[in-house]
Amino acid sequence: MGLTPSNRDAQTRADRIIADYARPLWQRWLLSRETAVIVALIVVAIVASIVVPNFGTSTTLGFLLLDATPILLIALPMTLVIVSGEIDLSVASTLGLSSVMLGVLTKAGWPIEVAMVVCIVVGIVAGMVNGFLVTVVGLPSLAVTIGTLALFRGIAVGMLGTTAITEFPFEWQNLVQMRFGTSGIPVVMVLVVALIIVFSLVLHFTPFGRGLFALGLSKDAAAFSGVDVDRTKFIAFMLTGAVSALAGIYWTLRYGSARGDNAIGLELSVIAAVLLGGVSIFGGKGAMHGVVAGVLLIGVLQSALRLANVSSDAINIITGALLVISVLSPRILGWFSARRAASRRSRSTPALTQPQ
Repeated sequence: MGLTPSNRDAQTRADRIIADYARPLWQRWLLSRETAVIVALIVVAIVASIVVPNFGTSTTLGFLLLDATPILLIALPMTLVIVSGEIDLSVASTLGLSSVMLGVLTKAGWPIEVAMVVCIVVGIVAGMVNGFLVTVVGLPSLAVTIGTLALFRGIAVGMLGTTAITEFPFEWQNLVQMRFGTSGIPVVMVLVVALIIVFSLVLHFTPFGRGLFALGLSKDAAAFSGVDVDRTKFIAFMLTGAVSALAGIYWTLRYGSARGDNAIGLELSVIAAVLLGGVSIFGGKGAMHGVVAGVLLIGVLQSALRLANVSSDAINIITGALLVISVLSPRILGWFSARRAASRRSRSTPALTQPQ
């Protein structure tokens, strides 16, 4: 029986990834998409420091990292989801719902520490809803998370309407804004770096992470190899919900405002950063250091463009263009690689001579 088109595509991607890992280690590190993103980040940062006034200051660095923090937080579990071949478009709505919950509970007199725990639980439940609909009901994650994007956002807006809650303990707001001396680096980056390390270890050095890569290449093959498909995907969605809620707490304290429309459209920046960092939209390929570099590259670009007085609409267009390029570039590079491989095979095959 021949391969179906979808199975053929999966086999082609698997062959390409296996060939990539067959290269020497130095080539896999230096000649990789992730390394290219890191180099681009360094180049863009240097050029922006030279060309854009006030970009190369500790104040700009601090605001850049504060702005990038929610994207970086959500990008970590989003990487797990996309590597497994799924997607979660509801992350920004989960962030907004967490923000509203923190405001409502704090205004009702709850200790903010308890309110934070409740927000995390709400995020976990939101992730479990997505995971249940994808793994148990069997619906596609794209359709599910488009629906829960509207559902969670509707609940958040319905709880507060057009009003905002702006009274939060000063010490917590100050903690989010605090910097390490004159370096400009926010104290909150300690938590962010810790989570980067944890998610990197989970993705690259645990059976759970290997199961995510296997799922992205072939769900059937992963199941035959012993991966609990539904459980692995369910946990990935649950982690996405939990970290999105954590990002909602950060967002609320940083801006001092709980609103139902907080972070609308943030999922675009998250997905663009993850794909730009080398994660395949089809699953099965990606690295956490590339994702971190992708987030910072987008953050540097947006910060430099804002300092250069570029409009927010133009910045959104550039972010969207990066998303399109991130999706197209692996296909284009794969096509060129296939052409080169076919050319090498044709040159190495001796020509058949016609009988006299």
